Amino acid sequence: MCPFCYIGKRKLEAALAAFPQRDEVEIEWKSFQLDPSITAQPGKDVYSYLAERKGMTVEQSKQMHAQVIASAKEAGLDYHFEKAVIANSFDAHRLVQLAKTKGLGDAAEERIFRAYFTEGEDAGNHETLIKLGEEIGIPAEESRKALSDGSFASEVHADIEEAQQLGVRGVPFFVFDRKYAVSGAQPVEVFTQTLEKALEG
Repeated sequence: MCPFCYIGKRKLEAALAAFPQRDEVEIEWKSFQLDPSITAQPGKDVYSYLAERKGMTVEQSKQMHAQVIASAKEAGLDYHFEKAVIANSFDAHRLVQLAKTKGLGDAAEERIFRAYFTEGEDAGNHETLIKLGEEIGIPAEESRKALSDGSFASEVHADIEEAQQLGVRGVPFFVFDRKYAVSGAQPVEVFTQTLEKALEG
């Protein structure tokens, strides 16, 4: 639910599209929660939510979001914060972990990002997650079982713990060969340079 993660994904993809050795690159998405304590807040929009969290006015919050929308547009993304649903992302992360077992991790990330930032879907709702899973090829009964019985919670926690050990404090955070890192939705050139550095050694 971090808007810069989706933007960062697009910047990395742009770098990879022009990278001659792109077929040698394998991407693995990891779980991370900036705010594990967040709860669903029906009826509250993200502008008010951020204003309360950051001690600013709703108008200031809207201005901040407008800047993010502009950055997203530059990356080819269409954000609609006025539709965004405040929710805890833990179960969405569990769905991604399930998707990873089927080679669908990237597809799951992409679908959940678009659902949340563009379509105004509730990424904390199990039926919504089951539907999104189906759209990328995960049978509904598999997603339903995993979401209802607590499956993949340990994988989510393991990823978060690994990130903490690596010193990750914010997202997006990209690690290349466990040697090089890019923090934030950096320009495409930064990803290109880091890919080249990782390939060299």
